[in-house]
Amino acid sequence: DVAGEAASGEEAVELVRALDPDLVLMDVNLPGIDGLEATRRILAEAPRSRVVLVLSTYEADDYEAQALAAGASAFIPKSSFGPDTLEAAWNAAISA
Repeated sequence: DVAGEAASGEEAVELVRALDPDLVLMDVNLPGIDGLEATRRILAEAPRSRVVLVLSTYEADDYEAQALAAGASAFIPKSSFGPDTLEAAWNAAISA
């Protein structure tokens, strides 16, 4: 189930605090703080939300290293995102 949807990086951090989700899907490009900074803050404040998947219209070469350095479990270009990719990333993250 979808617990919440944020319109900005700051709102994403606030929603994670309030809702304590198991999985966070984060876009790199968000108003306010970007998705990478929001990922850093979420994982610093709510370590239980250990599964953060960062999505982007950019290809992996552009942001993958930055997303992983921010603590994201995976970086998935939107061009290759789908149910199978989401399930594989989720399973890899929870078994790590």
